[in-house]
Amino acid sequence: MIRFGPSGNSQIFYDEGNKSSLEAPKWCAEHGLTAYEYSFGRMFNMSHESAKKLGEEAEKNGVLVSVHAPYYINLANPSDEAFQKSIGYILTSLSYLVDFKGNQCVFHPGSCGQETRNVAFERALSRMDKLLEAVYLAGYGNLYICPETMGKSQQLGSVKEIVELCKFDKCLIPTLDFGHINAVTGGTLKTADDYRKILDYVYNELGEFKAKNLHIHFSKIEYTSKGEVKHLTLDDTVYGPEFEPLAVVLKEMALEPTIISESKEKMMEDAIKLKNIYEFVGGK
Repeated sequence: MIRFGPSGNSQIFYDEGNKSSLEAPKWCAEHGLTAYEYSFGRMFNMSHESAKKLGEEAEKNGVLVSVHAPYYINLANPSDEAFQKSIGYILTSLSYLVDFKGNQCVFHPGSCGQETRNVAFERALSRMDKLLEAVYLAGYGNLYICPETMGKSQQLGSVKEIVELCKFDKCLIPTLDFGHINAVTGGTLKTADDYRKILDYVYNELGEFKAKNLHIHFSKIEYTSKGEVKHLTLDDTVYGPEFEPLAVVLKEMALEPTIISESKEKMMEDAIKLKNIYEFVGGK
C-alpha cells in the first residue's frame, strides 16, 4: 500500500507534549500516517537499544520506518579509504534499519568534487560490486538500499544516474526526490506529464516491482542556476513542485511508494497534506 509520513519531527510534535522520537510512530498513526523516516544525516545519534524500542513502537502502530544514511557518503571519492568509510556508514545505517523493523535505507551517492561528472560517476559505478558484496556478507541482502536523486549540479544523482545504479541488484530501489529533481532542472516539474515521463522511465528501465515500491521524498525547494538552496513548506507559492500532478500519475500507474515529507520545520503537517491531496485527487 502507499504510505505517507514525515522525515523527523515538527515543532508541533513537541508542542503537543511529546518528548522523543520513540513517540513518533504513535503520533503518526493517530494522524493517519503510516511511514516515518529517521535521519542519521550528520551522525549516528541513537543507541541500538533505543532504536529497537522505536522499532517496537512502529510495529505496534503500523508505521514503517526508513533510515536516511549519513550525508557524507561518497561512492565517487578518489580515496579508497574514504570509500571504505562510506561502506561502513551504509552498513551501520542498515543495522539501525533492522532495529527499526524497516526495509528501506536512503543514501546520497556522492559528488563530482574536482573531477568531471563522467569520471566521478564511472568510479561510483565501478564500486557498486564491492558495496553490494559488503551488504550481502553482513547479512543485509533482504533490505533495500535506495540511492537518492540530488538537487545540486555538482552532486551525483540525476534520474538517469540513479536508475543506472539501481540496475546492479534487486536490493537497489530508487529514492526519487522530486523537490531535488525540480531544483536541479530549473523548475521543470509542472504537469502530470512531466512526472509521468520520469516514472515511465523508471518503470521501463527497472521493471514493475522497483517502480511500484519506490521511495519518494517530496518538498518544495528554493533553487538557483546551481540547483537547491533550501527546503520550503507546501504553503510556498513561488517555487515548486506541486504534488497534485504527481498524485494523479501515481494513481494512474497504480504505484505504491513510500512518500516522505521533507518540508522545512513542518514535515509532519505537510505529510498529512500530501496524504489528503492524494486521497482527493481523482477520487479515492
